[in-house]
Amino acid sequence: MNQKIAKIYDDGKVDQAIRLLIKEIDQHPQQVGNYLQLSTYLIEQGSVDQAQKLLEQAQHLVKSPQELNYNLAVCHYMQGDFDQALALLDQIPNDDLTLYQKALTYLKLGQTQKALAYALTIKKVDERVQELLGDIWLSLGETQKAEQMYLAIPNAKRTAKIYFLLGITSLEKSREQAQQYFAKAKQMDAKYYQQAMNQYASIMKMINDKEKKKHD
Repeated sequence: MNQKIAKIYDDGKVDQAIRLLIKEIDQHPQQVGNYLQLSTYLIEQGSVDQAQKLLEQAQHLVKSPQELNYNLAVCHYMQGDFDQALALLDQIPNDDLTLYQKALTYLKLGQTQKALAYALTIKKVDERVQELLGDIWLSLGETQKAEQMYLAIPNAKRTAKIYFLLGITSLEKSREQAQQYFAKAKQMDAKYYQQAMNQYASIMKMINDKEKKKHD
């Protein structure tokens, strides 16, 4: 990675960093690092199709095109082409990053047990992995295990999504606690909160029905 350009990018001068990397690529078309750095920035900026085109062109120019596979897999994943993403990920050694992306992709494909198997083999468990494991356990209907994972994420790192899902997973145990989590999610991101309410309506109904049966 070009550290000088990375600093420019981190300082918020995104366009300048991208222009400098394009210049580097023009001067050194066989250097894989510049393509990886530029495609990462493009993905972060939401220009996934541009990143994909760049990487596909680079495959014909660099000495070891397989080094581009991870970023290319991320592009395919973000475009919803999960099978293609997995085909590329299967060609890469299973380090933590690859295992994470595989678990994420299998979860999207609805192959939850496979997603869990990959996620559980990740060695360095940070908040991103905890969130993924929470999502997988929730998909498997294991609300308690999901809640444990979301709670393990430090407060400072919790997003509106995490607070919302903490609301979902604590609903059966404590309605009051759940409402506090929902309120926090809504406060952080009202638009996401509304989307999530629609998305998880069926789970909420199921939990509410279970509760009603208990009290009948």
